[in-house]
Amino acid sequence: MSGGNRLGEFLRARRELVRPEDVGLRVTGMRRVRGLRREEVALLAGISADYYLRLEQGRDRNPSAQVLDALAAVLRLDAESTAYLIRLARPESRRRPERRERVPEGVELLLRTLNVPAFVVDRYRDVLAANRLAQALSPLMAPGVNRLRAIFTDPVAQEYHPDWEENAPGLVAQLRAEVGTDTDDDRFRALVDDLSRSSERFRTLWARHDVHRGESGAGLIRHPRVGDLRLRREKLAVTGTDGLLLVIYHADPGTPAAEALALLASLELSEGQSPRR
Repeated sequence: MSGGNRLGEFLRARRELVRPEDVGLRVTGMRRVRGLRREEVALLAGISADYYLRLEQGRDRNPSAQVLDALAAVLRLDAESTAYLIRLARPESRRRPERRERVPEGVELLLRTLNVPAFVVDRYRDVLAANRLAQALSPLMAPGVNRLRAIFTDPVAQEYHPDWEENAPGLVAQLRAEVGTDTDDDRFRALVDDLSRSSERFRTLWARHDVHRGESGAGLIRHPRVGDLRLRREKLAVTGTDGLLLVIYHADPGTPAAEALALLASLELSEGQSPRR
């Protein structure tokens, strides 16, 4: 995870994702670069090519708000990515204390009382706590597991989540949003470096510089005992903590997924009550 020229890296990555025809430029002949050329970005943004080059190379790190707005328009950034661009240009160094976030006692109790799979992750996507049904549903939901490392590097986890390739871009974009401009965060740097070394898929997606906080959605879980479950996924912020999320999986009533989830809960309950031999 490089950290010396975040603004330039972002501009270059996003420039390569914009096709000339997307911004009204006529393409003639062979092009040796992906996406837009530097001088094309500069022309469309109303700045000099030399000034834009200095921004990408990190030789000028103080663009005005007007320049940032113009670049965001040329690069077709959405509101979230534009806000990220502005933060890159106005970084705030925030070294985080070397401590592990703790799950509040009330949330621990809630996990035990919920009759649907639920777990808590921190901003690094480490699972800090999970109820029994979550752990029975997927190995990615067990305490101590880093969900990103598992989904990108563990074949067993990928078998449980057959749609992981489809969801991978969103997972990486969420991590990018969590990283933000917090360049002093050693845990983030170690996580990104490790994933970049061990997963070509992650390395490719990370280089795109997509930014998205993520939201509730749905996911497919292929369970070896109860079959496929298409489940809803809700993400709820745990107030009073530094980025903890309560993640809950549930099914639409009356669906095969609801029946499979009920069967899994019944199996987990009966096995949990069986005497140890």
